[in-house]
Amino acid sequence: MKWILRVCVVVALLVVCCVILFFFLPHLNDYQDDGQLNFAGLSHPVTVTRDDSGIAYIHAENIGDLFFAQGFVTAQDRLFQMQMTRMYYEGRLSELAGAKAIDLDVRMHTIGISRMAKKQARILNPALRKQFQHYVDGINAFIKKCPGDLALEFRLAGVKPDLWQVKDCLGVLFYLGYSTAANLTTEIVSQMLLDTLGYEKTAMLLPLNINLDDPDDNGFIAMPPKENLGLALPFDPDLMAYAGDRALRVGSNNWAVAPEKSATGSALLAGDPHLDPRMLPGVWYPAGLICPGIRAVGAQIPGIPGMGVGRTGHIALSATNNYGDMVDLYIETVDPKNPDHYLEGGKSIAFGHIKERLQIKDKDAPGGFRTEPLDILTTRRGPVVSKVLKGLDGNKVFTLRFAPVESMTPDIGVLDILTAKNVEDLSLAMQDLPVACFNWVFADSSGNIGHQASGRIPVRRAGGTFPHVVKDAADNWQGWIVPDQMPGQINPEKKWVGTCNNKTVDSGFPYYYSSFFAPSFRYARLKELMAGKAEQTPLDMWRYQRDTGNIMARCIAPIMARIFLANGDTKDFGRILADWDFKDDPEKAGPLVFQAIYRHFALAVFEDDLGPQKVLTLLNAWYYWQERLLQFVQAGESLFFDDIRTAGKTETMADLFIRAAHAARKELSQSLGDNPAQWRWGDLHTLELINPLFRKGRLRNLFGTGPMPMGGSGETLYRGWYDFDAPYAVTHCASLRFVADMGDDEKLMAVLPGGAAGRTFHPHQKNLIKGFMEGAVQYWWFSDAAIKAHAKNTLTLLP
Repeated sequence: MKWILRVCVVVALLVVCCVILFFFLPHLNDYQDDGQLNFAGLSHPVTVTRDDSGIAYIHAENIGDLFFAQGFVTAQDRLFQMQMTRMYYEGRLSELAGAKAIDLDVRMHTIGISRMAKKQARILNPALRKQFQHYVDGINAFIKKCPGDLALEFRLAGVKPDLWQVKDCLGVLFYLGYSTAANLTTEIVSQMLLDTLGYEKTAMLLPLNINLDDPDDNGFIAMPPKENLGLALPFDPDLMAYAGDRALRVGSNNWAVAPEKSATGSALLAGDPHLDPRMLPGVWYPAGLICPGIRAVGAQIPGIPGMGVGRTGHIALSATNNYGDMVDLYIETVDPKNPDHYLEGGKSIAFGHIKERLQIKDKDAPGGFRTEPLDILTTRRGPVVSKVLKGLDGNKVFTLRFAPVESMTPDIGVLDILTAKNVEDLSLAMQDLPVACFNWVFADSSGNIGHQASGRIPVRRAGGTFPHVVKDAADNWQGWIVPDQMPGQINPEKKWVGTCNNKTVDSGFPYYYSSFFAPSFRYARLKELMAGKAEQTPLDMWRYQRDTGNIMARCIAPIMARIFLANGDTKDFGRILADWDFKDDPEKAGPLVFQAIYRHFALAVFEDDLGPQKVLTLLNAWYYWQERLLQFVQAGESLFFDDIRTAGKTETMADLFIRAAHAARKELSQSLGDNPAQWRWGDLHTLELINPLFRKGRLRNLFGTGPMPMGGSGETLYRGWYDFDAPYAVTHCASLRFVADMGDDEKLMAVLPGGAAGRTFHPHQKNLIKGFMEGAVQYWWFSDAAIKAHAKNTLTLLP
C-alpha cells in the first residue's frame, strides 16, 4: 500500500506544479496593463484599453500624446523585437552571437542603413520630426519608468535596451525600403548567367515580366549590347549574401472593390502582406489610434509610428511590393597603378573611406568583447560590396547604389495616412514616400477605390537587369521618375483594383521601371475570383485570401499527366495529377506530387548548364525563372532540355519529366511511404512558428508551435512560399490578413499568425495562431462602443 501512497503523493505534487505553472507562467513575463502611470512627456491623460486579444486601443486628446502612448505600448509588447531589428540593421549582431555574425555585420555596415537614417534625420521636416519624437519619447519612457516590466528576453539574452532616437525609427523605415529592393537579385543572377552561359544563352533565360491587363505586353526584356556588359567577369558568390540580407523581402496581395461590386453597398478592401512571420509573435504590431480628427485601427512595423495597413474613419489601405528598381550594382575598375584609386575612363579617383568598428562577443577578451576596425571603400556611386575579381579583365569590384540615399526629402508621407480624408489625399501622401517601393491599394468612405505606387525610381540611361559597367564620368542615373507619373489609378472602369506583386507598368510607360516582378499566377487567379460574382461580400474577401487555386499548375500539370500516363513507371503520378483540381490543399496528394516533380524538373533543366551550386542560385530566385520555364513547357521544346553531359543523346522535355518523377519518388518515399496516393501536401508543406528564446532543442516545439500543415504555395493567393533548396517548409506567408468594409463602423476582420505581445509565456504571444491557421473570422474593433464592450484591461497614462 505504501507504493500507492507514494504514487498519489507524486501525482499530487505534479498536479500542484502544473497548477502553479498554469497560473504563474503568464505573469512571469508580464507588464502593467491596468491602473495608472505618470509621465512627464504627456500633456493630457491617455487611456489604453486592451481587448481579449491583447490589442491596445489608445484614446488621446491630441496627436502628440497619441504617438507618445503608441511608442509606450509598442515598447511594452515588442521592445525586445525592436532591439533585435535595430541591432540587425546597425550591424551589431556579433555583440550577441560572436564571430559567426561578423560577415552579416560587415555587410550591414557596408550597406549603411544607419548612415542613411542619420542623414534623413538631419533634414527631416521639423513638424514631422516632432511627431517621430513623441513616439520615441514614449519608447524611452517605458525603458526608464518601467525597468521592472522589461521583457524576460533581455535578461536571458544578456542585452540591455538602448534608448531610442528619431534616427532609429528612420533606420527601421530605411531597412524596410532596402528589403523591397528586389532587383538586386536580378542583377546578381543575370551576371552569374552571363559569366557561365555566355551572351546568347543568357538572353534565352532573362525573366518574363507580364502585365495581364495590357494586351500589348509580351513581358520581353531586351538583352543589352555586349559592350555595355561585364563579359568574362567571374561571378562573385558573396554578392548573393547582400540579396539574402533583405530579411523582410516583402510580397503580398491587396485589392479593393467599388460599391457597385460590393454586396454591402460600400467599398471593400482586403490586404495580406506576405513576410516571414516565423519568429513569434510576428512582424506586425496591431493597435487602435484615436484622438480628435483621427480614428485608425490597423498595424505597423514596431519602431515606426502611425499605421502602415488598416483603416481610418475615412480610408482603408494595404500595401504590396511593387518591385520598382531602386538599387543598381556597378562594375568598377581599380586603378592598376594605384590600388587606392578607381577609374572613370582615364581619370583616377581616390576611394572614399568610411571608418567604423565592430564589437564582437568574445569570452576570452577583457570585458567579454573585442573590437575590430572596419574600412568601407566607396566610389561616387556607393560602397564597394565585393573583393577584387581577378578575371580576364582584372581589378574589378562591384559597388552598390541605393536610390533612397540620394532621393531623400524633408517629408515622408507615412504619417499622412492617419489624416488623409479620401483616396486623392492618400495618393498624394504615397507619392511622398521615396524610401519604399510599394503598391498601395486603398478605398474611402465615399466609395472611391484606387492604387498608387510609392518609391523614387531613377531614370536610367541603361536598364538595371545587369550590373552597369563604369566607363567614364557620365552618370547612368539622369534624374527621377516624377512621383505623379508613377503607376496608379483611381476608380477604374472594372470597379475593382488589385496587385499581387505583379507587373502593373504597361507597355506605354516611358521609363525602365524594373526587371523583377512576381509571376502573373496570383493576379490571374484574383481576376478569376473578381469575375466570378457580380457582388462580393466581406466574407468573400476573407476567403479569397486563403484561396488555393494554382494557375501555374493548371497550365503544367495536364502536360505532366499525359507524359506520366504514357509511361509504365509513372502511371500512378499521372492518375493523381489527372484527377487533381489544381488546388493546393493540405489534405491532397496532387500538390505534393506536382511541386516535388516540377522542382526536380527545374533542376534537371538547368543543372547541367550551371552546375550544382549556381543552379541553386538561379532556382532560389523563383521570380527570375518561373514564367520562362512555363513558356518552355508550353512550347514543348527548349535548348535547355538537352542534357549537355550525355554525349550522343538529345533529351526531350518528356525525358526530363520522367527523370524528375523518379527523383521525386525516391525523395518522398523515404519519409512518406511507397504509395503516392497516400501522400499529403500538408505532410511536408508546413508552417512552424518559433520562439526567439528556444530556436533549437527539445523546448522548441513547446514554446513554439511545431510544424503545422498548411495549404497554398508560392503560386497561390493563399501564400505558402518555401525556399527552393529547403523544400517544403514555409518561409513566407500572410503576416497579417484583414478586410475592411467602409460601411461597417464597428469592426474590421483581421488576424495575425502570432499575437500582440512579444514576450515568452505571455498569454497574447501565440493566442491568434489557431484562428489564423483555420481561417476563422476574427475582429479588431473600430467604434468606441465596440472597444468598450470588448475591453479586458484599462491603463491610464497621466501627465
